[in-house]
Amino acid sequence: MKQVSRIGIVQFAVAVAAITLVAGCANTPLRTEASTSGIRAAEEAGAAQVPQASLHLQLAKEELAAAKALSEKGEKEQATSMLLRAESDAELAVVLSHKDDEKTEARAAVERVRQLRKDNQ
Repeated sequence: MKQVSRIGIVQFAVAVAAITLVAGCANTPLRTEASTSGIRAAEEAGAAQVPQASLHLQLAKEELAAAKALSEKGEKEQATSMLLRAESDAELAVVLSHKDDEKTEARAAVERVRQLRKDNQ
């Protein structure tokens, strides 16, 4: 009889530990720092003024909001996935913003070269 009660106690302890672990994970706050800083970087890079970058910036904002909503519903895995999408779209917005800046600078450089050639003739 003592052996049966020990097994029951061990099973109970394991069950309590599992429930505590699951409850602890459910209360873990969603880590949005990378997404929000990525969005901020895209805004600072001027993504709102570049059509393609603006699209990805808006997607990142919407995905961040969706991740927060999913997290509140307890859907942590989906929320984490949505956060990764938000980070990726924010990074893409930054890259597209820089690409547009580089194109503008290249066009200005070509125009300066044309003007110098014209002046030297």
